[in-house]
Amino acid sequence: MTMLAVFRSRAQALDALSRLGGAGVSAQAVATPKEAGYGCGLSVRYDARFHARVAAVLKRRAYSAFAGYLRACGGTYVRV
Repeated sequence: MTMLAVFRSRAQALDALSRLGGAGVSAQAVATPKEAGYGCGLSVRYDARFHARVAAVLKRRAYSAFAGYLRACGGTYVRV
């Protein structure tokens, strides 16, 4: 299952992407979907099986522009 970590800052999203790669998480930077309701931010897409690791990395960094998590569900995304 696909998950997104949503950011309101491109710089912070790209920093998180780099740190997740260093933590062994395969992830990609993607445009935040409109239905998420977060404006035109950037998200980090990853497989849900890595969610605990992603959450730990993001919590450790305490990104000010982190807006939350979304999960793919039936062709759209829902907040987690």
